[in-house]
Amino acid sequence: MSLLIKNGRIITATDAYVADILVEGETIRAIGKDLSLHADETIDATGLLVFPGGIDPHVHLDMPFMGTFSSDTHETGTRAALHGGTTTVIDFVLQKQGHSLKDALADWNSRAEGTAVGDYSFHMAVTDFNENTRAEIREMIEQEGITSFKTFMAYKGALMIDDRQMVALMQEVKKQGGMVTVHATNGDVIDYLVAKHRAEGKLAPLYHYLSQPEMTEAEASGRFADMADYTGCPAYIVHLTCEGALNAVRNATRRNQKVFVETCIQYLILDASLYENDFEGAKWVMSPPLREKKDQTTLWAGINQGLVQVVATDHCPFMWEQKLMGKDDFSKIPNGHPAIENRMELLYSEGVHTGKITLNKYVEVACTNPAKIFGLFPKKGTIAVGSDADLVLFDPAEKHVISAKTHHMNVDYSAYEGREINGKVKTVLLRGTVAIDNGNCLVEKGYGKFIKRNKVSGTI
Repeated sequence: MSLLIKNGRIITATDAYVADILVEGETIRAIGKDLSLHADETIDATGLLVFPGGIDPHVHLDMPFMGTFSSDTHETGTRAALHGGTTTVIDFVLQKQGHSLKDALADWNSRAEGTAVGDYSFHMAVTDFNENTRAEIREMIEQEGITSFKTFMAYKGALMIDDRQMVALMQEVKKQGGMVTVHATNGDVIDYLVAKHRAEGKLAPLYHYLSQPEMTEAEASGRFADMADYTGCPAYIVHLTCEGALNAVRNATRRNQKVFVETCIQYLILDASLYENDFEGAKWVMSPPLREKKDQTTLWAGINQGLVQVVATDHCPFMWEQKLMGKDDFSKIPNGHPAIENRMELLYSEGVHTGKITLNKYVEVACTNPAKIFGLFPKKGTIAVGSDADLVLFDPAEKHVISAKTHHMNVDYSAYEGREINGKVKTVLLRGTVAIDNGNCLVEKGYGKFIKRNKVSGTI
């Protein structure tokens, strides 16, 4: 099948121009002005923006956490992502302590294979680095196409590794051509503050925020950067939230070091005042927590300065009933919030429409940089001849309101309920097939493919 998209304004990380796109099979065959080529189907994109399919490199689908599972499966989560213009997600496989990476991958494959609607890949979260784990790194990179390895500097006893393990992992991952990513917060200090607040009877969601002060993220980010500099390992900080942490990265550039930084859409537009709404604040309990207005200013500036390369979601939704597990103790509230469907539209509305970022920067941080950093480019993340035909037709003039009543995520509330936004996803192509059209999903469960990724260079 062939498809011709006519008269759209094509936006990449570097260009903006009106042209036609010819799609044949799963890839882009030609781009040009007034193409007079035959196609089985034609779409008139006059007045619409045409973006590459979004890439969200930070999602948690069907993830075990605190005795429950995140409520979006690989089916519902990737379908919701498509509705929002995100065509590829990278989920996290979590190694269990005492078990192999291969066992963990088999577990996640069993949930995703044959169920995902959109395309997906995996990061491998290493929670037990030992000699057996070391021997698996090369296999993960060269055979499985999993080239990024997540670490946690918090959640002691479950996910956290110590600095000895971190340095050893970095050395092996660098040797094999991969990247180490990190949840950078100081777990020991956080555990102390959680215990202190609980002992004092301070159990509301506000104390989740107060147990993770900016210092805990700034210190861990700097320490991670130091270890990455020592080992020479390509390094990436996930969900960075605050001025102190970004300044730690800024300081690392003074020794000519490159540390990739991801923030998430919630940290750009929501703030910690939401935790003051009694237990309603549980909707925004995540780690790291929402920060202050001054941190939003820093993050938007960091995007424009090139210090922040990616805007993701850390999508990890829980039903309200699951959040109620912590109604009497903030430390028992499952961490995470839903955003996989909202990221692209929110970033356009709050970033491009308000003039904070350009259209090119929008595509850079939502599509192209994630593809380049994680070994998906140029197959994904851009509009070019030979690239996958993952395309988003976007109406910049249409206003609409976010609501749990209309979203497609498997969660019974919205973190952005009632927010009016400017710009709406109209049509989405995934590998040349119209997947979303005017709010209807036209591809079935199992259409999504696992995407093997290339070795990473640590540069973009």
